[in-house]
Amino acid sequence: MRKIIVTEFITLDGVIEAPGGNETPHPHGGWQTKYGSPESGKYKVDELSSVDGLLLGKNTYEAFAGYWPGQTGAFADPINRMPKYVVSRSLQKVEWNNSHILRDVAADVAALKKSDGGDILVYGSATLVKALLHHNLIDELHLMLYPVSIGGGLRIFDDNREFKKFGLKHSRAFDNGVLILEYQPIS
Repeated sequence: MRKIIVTEFITLDGVIEAPGGNETPHPHGGWQTKYGSPESGKYKVDELSSVDGLLLGKNTYEAFAGYWPGQTGAFADPINRMPKYVVSRSLQKVEWNNSHILRDVAADVAALKKSDGGDILVYGSATLVKALLHHNLIDELHLMLYPVSIGGGLRIFDDNREFKKFGLKHSRAFDNGVLILEYQPIS
């Protein structure tokens, strides 16, 4: 069975953000870019090379599709080549190479996990990740925890009062204070 692996940049107060920081009008957007390092870049390339596909929410997919097709390199080439599954009820078509629309999080992602192929990585996609958590469809949660608190923003853990338990699979600290925390859900 294929694994669904969620990867997020996250602050101490639980806010997630993509590297550019321009997804929302947050006054502290871009906090992640201040902590770039060769070791964190290598971690992200290695993480991507360990999977065979991407699972994305509509907003993340549209941001990626507007940027990555024009890029090349160790990170861009695999993203442009591998299958991309976008969960959306409103998108009618997807034009980025090797992209496919899934309509129903619970049914379609469960079927995707049972299909042939390697593991699948989820970048960002806060709304999708919340649904995946709710339906117990996440097999691993990779957090790059940054030593900052920004007082609010996008979160994957809302105040929905759902109890979820995770076991630590792997951890690592970078010299810049960023922690890699890899978790697996515990039933």
